[in-house]
Amino acid sequence: MGLFNIFKQPDINAGVDQFQKIDDAVLIDVRTEDEYKSGHIDGSINIPLHNISNVQNRVKEQNTPIFIHCLSGARSAKAASALKTMGYTNVTNIGGINGYRGKVV
Repeated sequence: MGLFNIFKQPDINAGVDQFQKIDDAVLIDVRTEDEYKSGHIDGSINIPLHNISNVQNRVKEQNTPIFIHCLSGARSAKAASALKTMGYTNVTNIGGINGYRGKVV
Protein backbone atom coordinates (compact mmCIF):
# COMPACT_ATOMS: atom_id res chain seq x y z
CA MET A 1 0.00 0.00 0.00
CA GLY A 2 1.42 3.34 -1.00
CA LEU A 3 1.35 6.39 1.21
CA PHE A 4 -1.38 8.07 -0.85
CA ASN A 5 -3.68 5.02 -0.84
CA ILE A 6 -4.80 5.95 2.66
CA PHE A 7 -6.58 8.96 1.13
CA LYS A 8 -8.23 7.01 -1.68
CA GLN A 9 -12.03 7.01 -1.47
CA PRO A 10 -14.07 3.90 -2.29
CA ASP A 11 -15.54 3.79 -5.81
CA ILE A 12 -19.32 3.78 -5.40
CA ASN A 13 -19.81 2.73 -9.02
CA ALA A 14 -17.74 -0.42 -8.54
CA GLY A 15 -19.49 -1.02 -5.24
CA VAL A 16 -22.95 -0.82 -6.79
CA ASP A 17 -21.83 -3.19 -9.56
CA GLN A 18 -20.63 -5.65 -6.93
CA PHE A 19 -23.90 -5.27 -4.94
CA GLN A 20 -25.96 -6.03 -8.04
CA LYS A 21 -24.07 -9.29 -8.64
CA ILE A 22 -24.89 -10.75 -5.20
CA ASP A 23 -28.45 -12.08 -4.83
CA ASP A 24 -28.90 -11.61 -1.10
CA ALA A 25 -26.90 -8.39 -0.72
CA VAL A 26 -28.36 -5.27 0.88
CA LEU A 27 -27.58 -1.70 -0.18
CA ILE A 28 -28.02 0.78 2.67
CA ASP A 29 -28.12 4.55 2.22
CA VAL A 30 -27.30 6.19 5.55
CA ARG A 31 -28.18 9.74 4.51
CA THR A 32 -31.13 11.52 6.11
CA GLU A 33 -34.66 10.70 4.99
CA ASP A 34 -34.90 14.03 3.11
CA GLU A 35 -31.60 13.39 1.30
CA TYR A 36 -32.79 9.90 0.37
CA LYS A 37 -36.11 11.23 -0.97
CA SER A 38 -34.27 13.76 -3.13
CA GLY A 39 -32.68 10.91 -5.11
CA HIS A 40 -31.32 7.49 -4.28
CA ILE A 41 -29.91 4.40 -5.93
CA ASP A 42 -32.64 2.00 -7.01
CA GLY A 43 -32.78 -0.98 -4.68
CA SER A 44 -31.26 0.83 -1.71
CA ILE A 45 -32.93 1.08 1.67
CA ASN A 46 -32.69 4.15 3.86
CA ILE A 47 -31.42 3.74 7.40
CA PRO A 48 -30.01 7.11 8.48
CA LEU A 49 -26.74 6.96 10.39
CA HIS A 50 -28.37 8.11 13.63
CA ASN A 51 -30.72 5.08 13.39
CA ILE A 52 -28.14 2.53 12.21
CA SER A 53 -29.05 0.14 15.04
CA ASN A 54 -32.39 -0.33 13.26
CA VAL A 55 -30.54 -2.43 10.68
CA GLN A 56 -31.32 -5.41 12.93
CA ASN A 57 -34.99 -5.02 11.92
CA ARG A 58 -34.11 -5.24 8.21
CA VAL A 59 -31.05 -7.51 8.07
CA LYS A 60 -31.42 -10.53 10.34
CA GLU A 61 -28.40 -12.61 9.23
CA GLN A 62 -25.12 -11.07 10.35
CA ASN A 63 -23.19 -12.58 7.43
CA THR A 64 -25.45 -10.93 4.81
CA PRO A 65 -23.38 -8.86 2.36
CA ILE A 66 -24.09 -5.22 3.22
CA PHE A 67 -22.98 -2.31 1.05
CA ILE A 68 -23.18 1.11 2.69
CA HIS A 69 -23.09 4.58 1.17
CA CYS A 70 -23.94 8.19 2.03
CA LEU A 71 -23.25 11.52 0.31
CA SER A 72 -19.46 11.71 0.53
CA GLY A 73 -18.37 8.53 2.31
CA ALA A 74 -17.84 9.88 5.84
CA ARG A 75 -21.17 8.78 7.34
CA SER A 76 -20.99 5.44 5.56
CA ALA A 77 -17.55 4.82 7.09
CA LYS A 78 -19.02 5.45 10.56
CA ALA A 79 -22.00 3.21 9.78
CA ALA A 80 -19.76 0.39 8.51
CA SER A 81 -17.72 0.57 11.71
CA ALA A 82 -20.89 0.51 13.84
CA LEU A 83 -22.26 -2.50 11.95
CA LYS A 84 -19.02 -4.41 12.42
CA THR A 85 -19.18 -3.62 16.14
CA MET A 86 -22.76 -4.98 16.14
CA GLY A 87 -21.42 -8.26 14.75
CA TYR A 88 -22.10 -7.91 11.02
CA THR A 89 -19.24 -9.65 9.24
CA ASN A 90 -19.64 -8.75 5.56
CA VAL A 91 -19.86 -4.94 5.45
CA THR A 92 -18.43 -2.76 2.68
CA ASN A 93 -18.34 1.03 2.64
CA ILE A 94 -18.76 1.97 -1.03
CA GLY A 95 -18.42 5.71 -0.49
CA GLY A 96 -20.55 8.65 -1.52
CA ILE A 97 -23.42 8.99 -3.95
CA ASN A 98 -21.92 12.30 -5.08
CA GLY A 99 -19.56 10.18 -7.21
CA TYR A 100 -22.27 7.90 -8.60
CA ARG A 101 -22.62 7.93 -12.38
CA GLY A 102 -25.76 5.80 -12.60
CA LYS A 103 -29.43 6.70 -12.49
CA VAL A 104 -31.06 7.73 -9.24
CA VAL A 105 -34.76 7.43 -8.48
